[in-house]
Amino acid sequence: MQRPDQDPKSHIADLAAFIEGSPSPFHAAAMASERLDRIGFIEIEESTAWPPQPGRYFLRRGGALVAWSTADGADPHAGFRIIGAHTDSPNLRLRPRPDHRSAGMAQLGVEIYGGVLLNSWLDRDLGLSGRVTLIGDGGQTENRLLHVNEPRLRVPQLAIHLDRSVTTDGLRLDPQRHLQPVWSSAQGEVPLFNEWLAQQFEVSSSAIGAWDLMAHDLTPPTRIGVDGSMFASGRLDNLLSCHAGLVALENSCADGFTSVPVLCLFDHEEVGSETASGAAGQLLPATLERICIASGLNRDEWFASLAASICVSADGAHATHPNWPERHEPDHLVLLDGGPVVKWNANARYGTDAPGAAHILALAEQLEIPMQAFVSRNDLPCGSTIGPITAAQLGITTIDIGVAQLSMHSARELTGVVDPARFATLLAAFLNCPTVLGER
Repeated sequence: MQRPDQDPKSHIADLAAFIEGSPSPFHAAAMASERLDRIGFIEIEESTAWPPQPGRYFLRRGGALVAWSTADGADPHAGFRIIGAHTDSPNLRLRPRPDHRSAGMAQLGVEIYGGVLLNSWLDRDLGLSGRVTLIGDGGQTENRLLHVNEPRLRVPQLAIHLDRSVTTDGLRLDPQRHLQPVWSSAQGEVPLFNEWLAQQFEVSSSAIGAWDLMAHDLTPPTRIGVDGSMFASGRLDNLLSCHAGLVALENSCADGFTSVPVLCLFDHEEVGSETASGAAGQLLPATLERICIASGLNRDEWFASLAASICVSADGAHATHPNWPERHEPDHLVLLDGGPVVKWNANARYGTDAPGAAHILALAEQLEIPMQAFVSRNDLPCGSTIGPITAAQLGITTIDIGVAQLSMHSARELTGVVDPARFATLLAAFLNCPTVLGER
């Protein structure tokens, strides 16, 4: 049997299962940890002394995960090969006091998380997922995951008869008033949200302490098109990259390493990364330093190790839209399944520079993987990634790369079926490549 990163069909099936099992960042971290556990990675706690290296380890912090191997020949003196991605996606997140009624209907109040394409959440069957913190009789707390994959919520759109201007002026949504999902139409008594939540965990409502919960679209990931050449799913940005990095680490362990491979799946990229589990925090720098300490390196050797390191910031890239080609830089056509995309920005919204890009492009050429380049128009703003943050935090060469997709930040996004496997293959080779970067 071919490995998932070599066979596009099996890779897409594996990606679909990973996305379905990861409706929230907390579930994505849990899914990744389960897979790592199966191949011999050991979960360690940040609050305890770390075991002496070598070994295969990972840690979790909320919806984030960092995994690495100092086994399989990997040596921290040779630096780190880091794949960074993020587990969060734009969505609707429940307020701390969500219960609301309007026009006789029970609703749940939500906040807009990240740069949501708001119209894409209308008229969809939505489930609920995330993390709930329970409080015990003695005041102790326990985190539990919630995954209700059944239609519990819906944001109904206004009928065209009540807003004829929608066809001429476009849809205009007020995020405070128009995005609150309906929960029940019953005129009688409807359970308060925390009472319903307590039923899901079979505890008393007083045991519900707090939650980090969100809505997710229930439409399953699927291949589409007359030839099945496209893949539609929620949360492709950025679970596709998380999955590619995970598969790369899984499949490269057997081949041995020179540098230390690191997979870092951050949370909160969509809202700026300035959290304890985000790329702007100390999660990755502290982990890398502790790896060096556990491996017996002194502080000078730790800084030397960073200087020998390189990071791939793995995140989705914009494909050229067939209906809006004028919104794209005309000399940089980006196609679905045209190959992984190196992302460039002169104003450092991406971390890519010439030495890093040349390193990846040379690796792709050896693998016979086609590559593409994305750059924004001068008259349009450019998004950003964890790339510039990681480069600034650690002072290491960073390259922004991703798989081309359409409908980015929609409740349901679109990509090709070939490039996800190519991307995982490229990332696996990146982890194993012994080549050291020259002068930066």
